[in-house]
Amino acid sequence: MANHAYGLFELAAIHLSQRPARLDQARLAVDAMGALVEGLAGRLGAAEPSLRDALTQIRLAFVQIGEHGDPPTVGPADGEG
Repeated sequence: MANHAYGLFELAAIHLSQRPARLDQARLAVDAMGALVEGLAGRLGAAEPSLRDALTQIRLAFVQIGEHGDPPTVGPADGEG
């Protein structure tokens, strides 16, 4: 499950890094990652803290780009897997 969640993170990051950012597509990937991570809370094992951090990071990037249009550097959280 963690690999799928990180895949959604990476998909969102790709959409956010485009010029101009593809916010609708990024939103879908971010929301899907949120549904997975939050919907399976307590059942993701050792990867859960890293997944929650990655979700927070990509949500923050989405908000920043939506407000400023300047893509920050985004990458998966430590402990991917």
